[in-house]
Amino acid sequence: MGLDQPPVVRVSVPREGRAEKLPLRQWPMTVPAVEHVVRRGLDLAPGVTFLVGENGSGKSTIVEAVAEAYGLSPEGGTRNSHHSTRVTESPLGAALTLQRGLGAGRWGFFLRAETMHGWYTHQEQYGGPSLHEMSHGESFLEVLRTRFDSPGFYCLDEPEAALSFSSTLGLVGVLDDVVARGGQVLCATHSPVLAAMPGATILEVGPWGLRQARWEELELVEHWRAYLADPRRYLRHVLD
Repeated sequence: MGLDQPPVVRVSVPREGRAEKLPLRQWPMTVPAVEHVVRRGLDLAPGVTFLVGENGSGKSTIVEAVAEAYGLSPEGGTRNSHHSTRVTESPLGAALTLQRGLGAGRWGFFLRAETMHGWYTHQEQYGGPSLHEMSHGESFLEVLRTRFDSPGFYCLDEPEAALSFSSTLGLVGVLDDVVARGGQVLCATHSPVLAAMPGATILEVGPWGLRQARWEELELVEHWRAYLADPRRYLRHVLD
């Protein structure tokens, strides 16, 4: 077996103690995608893997749990910058076991859109840049520029939340650079722009659990195409 494997090859939950750690009738096991990962495991391809699905489908829960299992701060950051404002993460991260790639480095970063302001404050306390003085989008771009510059494992939870269309295209370029340097990315997204990245693996998340899909087959893409073609078709149902 070669030594050019990605940082994370497979994600799984050992059978031993599974029922105690993740009871079947309790969240997050009530989410089909989470149950899918727990029962079947999840193989992660080299390069970029996108989890695409509706709110509540479990994509963010999975990304957060994998980041935690890798040793990253659940509220965002690296292995060396743990901070906590309010514990909201699921028990999935503590139950996961990661099969790490042979010869892969241990560097990683978790960009979690909803908690990044807390991470900014944490960094400023240790002499980091004044990211709070930037706009929401500018601060995200600064993090991407300075933290996504090494081979490693990068988890992102809806990074497009702070980015304009052109900045989202720029993020695609950043992720391409990460892959070119031997990095690996796991990203939850609602963005058809991000999901269209050439060479990426797309896993559609929903009541079926997880299934690999092509960009043009995604429900997300179908809805955006239909909306842009005729916004009134959708808006008449919410503006009555």
